[in-house]
Amino acid sequence: MKPEQIPYKMLSQDAYSTWLGIEILECEIGRCKVGMTIRKEMLNSMNKAHGGISYSLADTAFGFAANTHGKYAVSIETSINHIEALNEGDYLVAESVIEKVNNKLGFNIIEVKRGDELVALFKGVVYRTSKSWEE
Repeated sequence: MKPEQIPYKMLSQDAYSTWLGIEILECEIGRCKVGMTIRKEMLNSMNKAHGGISYSLADTAFGFAANTHGKYAVSIETSINHIEALNEGDYLVAESVIEKVNNKLGFNIIEVKRGDELVALFKGVVYRTSKSWEE
């Protein structure tokens, strides 16, 4: 399997990201862009998107990009800054770009946008295992 195909395999086995309605928009080694639309059942008590929704979208982009190097990669630290409130019907795009990769660690920055507007900024660190993705 080509490394840039790994996120498609991951999504096919990911019930949560599928429930969220996440779609892969672009994918190459070290980078992945995903998108989704906020639905009514994703809103909090203030009628805005629950913070976990944009977090989950960014985390999915993060995980997909981190695994494009062909080894199983698992997150060991993540954080997010919520910049703008999100509404039902908003279409969000999260793009993960690997900023730095060492033998065992990868450092990613993920921007979450609504159109051209930055709505969240996510940072993640992955541990890269020795186990390879296979067919």
